[in-house]
Amino acid sequence: MNWEIKRINRLFMLATAPFLGMMILMLSTSLSTSFQLSWQPLAEPVAFNQKQAALAKDMEQARKTAAYTVDSVRRVSTIYKRTTTTMNDVVRAASTQAKRPGQIYDRRISSRLGPVKERINSDDLRAELYRIAQPTYSGYAMKVKLKDPKAMRMTLGHDSYGSSETTLQAVRRYGAVAGINAGGYADGRGKRFPLGTTVMNGNYVNSFEPSHKDLTFVGLNNTGKLIGGEFHSQSQLDRLDPKFGATFVPALLDNGVKLPIPDKWKTKPHRAPRTVIGNYKDDQLLIIVADGYNENGSSGATLEELQAKLINLGVKDAYNLDGGGSSSLIFNGRVVNSPSDGQLRPLPTHFLFFK
Repeated sequence: MNWEIKRINRLFMLATAPFLGMMILMLSTSLSTSFQLSWQPLAEPVAFNQKQAALAKDMEQARKTAAYTVDSVRRVSTIYKRTTTTMNDVVRAASTQAKRPGQIYDRRISSRLGPVKERINSDDLRAELYRIAQPTYSGYAMKVKLKDPKAMRMTLGHDSYGSSETTLQAVRRYGAVAGINAGGYADGRGKRFPLGTTVMNGNYVNSFEPSHKDLTFVGLNNTGKLIGGEFHSQSQLDRLDPKFGATFVPALLDNGVKLPIPDKWKTKPHRAPRTVIGNYKDDQLLIIVADGYNENGSSGATLEELQAKLINLGVKDAYNLDGGGSSSLIFNGRVVNSPSDGQLRPLPTHFLFFK
């Protein structure tokens, strides 16, 4: 559309150039004649009067030409302004129409989540909080549109490998607007180490670890798209250009299809507080945090229940993050879920969101 408007500008210049040139030529000719007359010796009165009459005639003709030129320029300018206004209206209408399919899709997936409890909106991010109430479990969902990939990042506890902090501490320390727990961990030597492969700022923390025992990597690539799965070689993961990510188990959905839940994770525990992350076909993210009062399998959600819920909500790909007492959801500076430990658990990795 900008190209069309530029073409109209060039047309306007081409249309007015002959008129402007004629006016300049007539005025310069008249001035030249006047200058020559002023320096010539005084002629006979009759000849002088004839020259004066001719000059007056030329000046009148120049005046008429100039008036005609000004009027023509005014008409062309009016047409130009009208055309430019029309083209701008066309551009705006086309832009609005181009956004409609995305807006319709967003309304459709949002309607399945129910009313929005709270919203954060900025130039870089839109995050919406919803309540999840199912017959067998309850919790929260957070739908996130990353308008800029920089609006989400992963952090290490106190920015140190082996250290840990709560998600709320990480949110406050970084000035984030929301946060969730990320990958699993292993305790050792008085420290808490991330489980499996961990990527920060495009670099591997410690080293790449091939997937084993159903461990699944999940994170974002450099364009802000959710990536994940089992990776048995570093080159496999490198091809997806990971920016950050953590590891837990298992993967839940692949392109809208349920993946088999490993037998171990069907029963140990059967029910538990859970944190899962998935994406829609327009790359919006959906996080569900299911509440539960303990980790012994008697409260919370099963992985099969979350698979069914995610499919019902239209999610395409989804992964299970660390759960139990690790499940954390921070929104607008406060703890939203009910941690099963009675308080937030210090963790080595967190996914944070920024305005």
